[in-house]
Amino acid sequence: MKALQFTIPVVPDKTVMVQEDIIPQFYPHLHRHKEAQLIWIIKGEGTLIVENTMHGFGPDDIFMIAPNQSHVFKGQKFGNGTSADVHTISVFYDPNNGRLADFFQLPELSQLNSFLKEYGNGFRLPPQHFHTVSKRILRLKNSGSMDQMLHFLHLLRAFCKLNPRPEHLYTFAREPITDSEGLRMANIYNYILQHYHTALTLEDVAAEAYLTPQAFCRYFKKRTGVTFVTFLNEIRVNQACRKLTGGGYDSIAGVAYTCGFNSITNFNRVFKTVIGTSPKEYISKYLNTVQ
Repeated sequence: MKALQFTIPVVPDKTVMVQEDIIPQFYPHLHRHKEAQLIWIIKGEGTLIVENTMHGFGPDDIFMIAPNQSHVFKGQKFGNGTSADVHTISVFYDPNNGRLADFFQLPELSQLNSFLKEYGNGFRLPPQHFHTVSKRILRLKNSGSMDQMLHFLHLLRAFCKLNPRPEHLYTFAREPITDSEGLRMANIYNYILQHYHTALTLEDVAAEAYLTPQAFCRYFKKRTGVTFVTFLNEIRVNQACRKLTGGGYDSIAGVAYTCGFNSITNFNRVFKTVIGTSPKEYISKYLNTVQ
């Protein structure tokens, strides 16, 4: 990966940019950009990694990614590649843009400011509000000039009225990091995402970061707040959950091995630590929920 900071294409004389993507796969690298991104997943599923937290996603999920928040949508690979597997609509805006920042400081927008500060690390839209918010996104997408700004304000106002409240994407304070440190963490994350299903070792990842295992452990914990083993286990369990609820697997043991676990005993133990139930109980609860 050559760059971490991702540049959103700028449209002249536009404060808000709407981008519709119909593509074979999500951008596969951990990245960040100065704009806030409201993204509606129309088609596609997988795992959203934000900083050091993970969130499963699928069609009709809507997320707000905060400015300069490291993230990657790791999509599930399915289909034969002859048709698009991903369809999204994103709304980008820079809340620190001079004119927009000044506008947000108007006293009439104090409620909006309070909401944006409370959810400064992004959020996931509660499913109960999907139809209302998705309609507003479409109106925003299909309008132009002054109407687009009005629809943008209506969209932001809708967020202030959400009940139940949205789910925070990341609850810890984010410390600013340099581009070089961000690039190193991006490379580490991407390496783990590409190899989590293999017999990945601490030594492998440390070598990728050009650190000794001991130095890597300290570095990773300082930057993410969790240990490397904890992070790797959560990725593996998250992928296992998607396979278990997606159906089409031969056995729980088969899922465990394809997600990087070397024994069913270890898988069951780690799964219960991360999720709080055994894999069998998890499947049973899921089936009871969808029936």
